Amino acid sequence: MGKPQKKKSLADKVRRTKTTTEIKNNPFEVKINRKKFEVLGRKTKHDVGLPGVSRSKAIQKRKDTLLKEYKQKDKSNKFIDRRFGEYDTKMAPEDKILKRFALERQRTNGKKDIYNLNEEEELTHYGQSLSEIEKFNDALDSDSDSEEKGLLSAELTASHFGGGGGLLRKKTAGEKGSEDGQKPKSRQELIEELIIKSKQEKRERQNQKEEAQELTEKLDQDWKSIQFILSKKPPKSEAKEDENKPKLEEYDMMVRELGFDMKAQPSEKMKTPEEVAREEKERLHKLEADRLRRMQGDVEESKSKKQVHWSADDLNDGFILDKEDKRALSYQDGKWNIEEELEKEKEGEEGDDDDDGDDDEEEEGESGQEEESQSDAESEDENDGSDEEEEDSHSDLDSEQDSEGEEEQTPKPSSSVSEEEQLAQQEAAKAELPYTFTAPESYSDLKSLIHGHTPEKQCLIVERIQKCNHPSLAVGNKLKLQKLFGFLLEYLGELATRSPPELGTINKLIPQLYGLCQLFPDAACKAMQTVLGDSAHEMEEAIEVKGRASFPGLDMLIYLKITALLFPTSDFRHPVVTPALMYISQALTKCPVTTLEEVTSGLILCCLALEYVTLSQRFVPELINFLLGILHLAVPVKQSLGYTVVPPFRPVGKNCDLLVIRSAEGAESWSRKTLPLSGVQGLSFLSEVERDHYRLSLLATCLDLVKRSVLLYKSLSSFDHIFQPIRILLTKHLPVESCSTHIKDLHQEVLVSVSGAPTLQPPLVFDKKKPIPLKLFTPKIVEVLDYGKKRGSSKQERERERLKHKYKKEFKGALREIRKDTKFLAREKLTEIMSRDLERKRKVKELFGSLATQEGEWKAMKRRKK
Repeated sequence: MGKPQKKKSLADKVRRTKTTTEIKNNPFEVKINRKKFEVLGRKTKHDVGLPGVSRSKAIQKRKDTLLKEYKQKDKSNKFIDRRFGEYDTKMAPEDKILKRFALERQRTNGKKDIYNLNEEEELTHYGQSLSEIEKFNDALDSDSDSEEKGLLSAELTASHFGGGGGLLRKKTAGEKGSEDGQKPKSRQELIEELIIKSKQEKRERQNQKEEAQELTEKLDQDWKSIQFILSKKPPKSEAKEDENKPKLEEYDMMVRELGFDMKAQPSEKMKTPEEVAREEKERLHKLEADRLRRMQGDVEESKSKKQVHWSADDLNDGFILDKEDKRALSYQDGKWNIEEELEKEKEGEEGDDDDDGDDDEEEEGESGQEEESQSDAESEDENDGSDEEEEDSHSDLDSEQDSEGEEEQTPKPSSSVSEEEQLAQQEAAKAELPYTFTAPESYSDLKSLIHGHTPEKQCLIVERIQKCNHPSLAVGNKLKLQKLFGFLLEYLGELATRSPPELGTINKLIPQLYGLCQLFPDAACKAMQTVLGDSAHEMEEAIEVKGRASFPGLDMLIYLKITALLFPTSDFRHPVVTPALMYISQALTKCPVTTLEEVTSGLILCCLALEYVTLSQRFVPELINFLLGILHLAVPVKQSLGYTVVPPFRPVGKNCDLLVIRSAEGAESWSRKTLPLSGVQGLSFLSEVERDHYRLSLLATCLDLVKRSVLLYKSLSSFDHIFQPIRILLTKHLPVESCSTHIKDLHQEVLVSVSGAPTLQPPLVFDKKKPIPLKLFTPKIVEVLDYGKKRGSSKQERERERLKHKYKKEFKGALREIRKDTKFLAREKLTEIMSRDLERKRKVKELFGSLATQEGEWKAMKRRKK
């Protein structure tokens, strides 16, 4: 046998590594990776490591590569010839030269020719050549509409552009000779003649234009009169051919008509709600100011305005010749106002003495024109404001008088309003409803605003409160209108509790309540929740104390109806509608029926419940049970019923025959009438026949509700089981033989709808489940071939796992190297900064030292001089 192999120790491995002498002599540089336990057949690679050596090698490598790249960054020490074709050996030198020359010209041509205005290129402006525009051949625009646009008269040109204004220039010998016998005209006279002449020319041009227009219209009328003569009639043969041609189809006719359809016209810009609210508020404020003015008896300004006389020859072209010295006649109470006119003249003369001549005349003319334009604008604004509302149109007479005055072109004396008419206007203005209201701060304020008014005026008051206090107009208006919703809700409840209840007023105020709910849904939701919560709490307290509760009053029924109008009832869960439906169910279950008033309240609650669930088709068992109990009250014989009566109803008892008909006369003479809502508060009957009529009305309403419920729940799988008690009651126990025809027909319709073909339902059985096996205690043996290795189901999956593992490993290594490179560069940058700082400090110290030496020498020299 050979000599056994000696076991290799850790020192042998360290000794075999080719390291420096320092590492060999320093065992602390060696890191040994010890293993927890030995695994047979596993090969290990990194038993021993030298971290210091590897770190120094990495740093040296970064100094050789990364540091050099960092220091040579943004530096270039090579010249690269980038000329075209320099490294292309296939091109001839002549081709290279030509191509380079072409590229150079192409590159410089774009830069230099931007501002190079050669004669070859023609510059344009809006499609017109600049060379043509620079000739200034365009005719000047003129204010006149004549054919001689852009041409000024010779005299006007001479006067303004003839040197020295034309009027003061030296005259020639010919002109002097012609004017020797006449006195020379002054400047003012020449200007007046020039103005008169220009007006005359303008009037002539206008007359020519009117004559041309009249001739054109006459020619058009003559052409229309002879146009039918020129129309050529086709011969009979052509007419027959046209008749033989096939007629156009409807599609072709429609296609041809589409070409003559009117195109869509641009509409006005839609206003935002904020703009609409602002305009509405301004309109109401304007109308209110007009009403207050009429209450005070003020005469409208349009009647007391001074009318300025215009001559028939005045062209209104802006020329001001002289001041108006004429006084317009004005009468008052049959006398001429001479004193007032003289006083106005004196005031005008005093004002003229203080100012200069020509400038004063121009300023007075301008101010007069401005005053006239302002007065006209004010009259137009008043007319516009009066036209906006028909009820308050009080300036129609003024507009009629103004139009008459314009037609006659002679000023008329303004008729003074008599005292009786003025008092009548004041009383009418006081009787009118104000246009602006402040938002009420409390419920008493709201009642004081609408107390004593008709329902229409109450709605108008609430509407104007909303418009004057729109949320977009001020910051606090939102809170005020939210409070207004609660006050309106409380006011509707008060109207319902009056005797008799004012249901018409409630009906007209609900749209205003709906508008506020759309503006502030959260506040409306909280207000309705508060009302429902208080009523439900009162019902619970009554049930705890007495064991039973009374039906809700008319005010609560109105609130429940308003809830269905304001909020959606089709939601699966709603913060207001769901509590309201629960409240109705609680009332139908906990409130016993002892009087006809309570029967009326219960049927109203049933109507509301059906309204709540019409869209969602939610099943309400309390509704079906209550309708069954109401029908049970009309059954005379309470023995062998065959159905079960659910509380709050009883099979037999004191109040179990409320709807039983007492007299045959009342059953035969009954006619269908709607149930009054006031019947909830109290009923009074003069005879037993009237009481039987009301009982039959209640029975007909109950049958109608049953019919609606059948139509609503027809699709339910449990329909037969739900309506089986009602079917038995209608078939066997409800007497309708002695009732009117309407009750019989309604009974038959309900019975037919309820007595449909019964659907067979399968019996209820438990679901079949797979039996659970017993627990086995035999261990599960799994054969393991390769320990510690991940195995896949196929070779591709194993390869994929291997590549994924390798990718993760390389990715981590790359991240680690990037971090080390970044750290190395940061350390080098810090070293450079510190070295620069040291050099700068050293130089600063040297400078300070030299300065200190100079200072010392200077002071020593100074001391020596002393």
